[in-house]
Amino acid sequence: MAFEKGFHGRTSAAVAITDNPSIIAPVNSGHEVIFLPLNDLTRVEETLKNGDIAAVIIEGIQGIGGIIVPDPDFLKQLELVCRRYGTVLILDEIQSGYGRSGKFFAYQHTDVVPDIVTVAKGMGNGFPVGGVLISSMFKPKYGMLGTTFGGNYLACAASLAVLEVIEAEKLIDNAREIGNYWLKSLANIPGISDLRGMGLMIGLEFEKNIQDIRKQLLMEKCIFTGVSGTRVIRLLPPLTLKMKQAEGFVAHLLDVANSS
Repeated sequence: MAFEKGFHGRTSAAVAITDNPSIIAPVNSGHEVIFLPLNDLTRVEETLKNGDIAAVIIEGIQGIGGIIVPDPDFLKQLELVCRRYGTVLILDEIQSGYGRSGKFFAYQHTDVVPDIVTVAKGMGNGFPVGGVLISSMFKPKYGMLGTTFGGNYLACAASLAVLEVIEAEKLIDNAREIGNYWLKSLANIPGISDLRGMGLMIGLEFEKNIQDIRKQLLMEKCIFTGVSGTRVIRLLPPLTLKMKQAEGFVAHLLDVANSS
């Protein structure tokens, strides 16, 4: 089971559980996946009652989907119904993890305990590396997982260095502080219909198409922004972002929004 607007990757089974038919090839379409609306616990439990769902996967914060934060109560109840029906709960923290939300993992804003957590992206600060955290309910054994590049020493060194810098520079605290500032100050930007997210993972939904706003930010202010659909700007800056830079972004966006 996966959720509408969710994104989990482009490889084999990962793309099958991604809610985007345009990137699923026929070879990937044979996986049995059910997509349900996010935060609809009734539909989830009705489906799990059938006893044929191996796992439920959900993003700590939906990224590509437009920075959608799962309702905390839904996330907790999702854990409980998964336990009730013997279904594995997977938290995809590849984009929302490693401090981006103001906690190490986004799900830690609740007291949910997942069975599996997937990590990558921020794990290596640009170096290609990924990982899977598993609970004690799974019995690991030597050779259980393996890839050509598994256990790569350089990747491990890069990952350790990232953890050291995150701790030494207090980057999780920084993400939380700047995120709180943005959630307050960006609410005053004209044309924004919804503001959502946590830490340095913020979504700005505008009342109209954002193409011109993004173009002006890029060409006139030298600021590149992410996007989701035609009306949502996604902000996912480095965790090292300084408050002065965050304030500068607000001023530049206000200038552009007033001229659009």
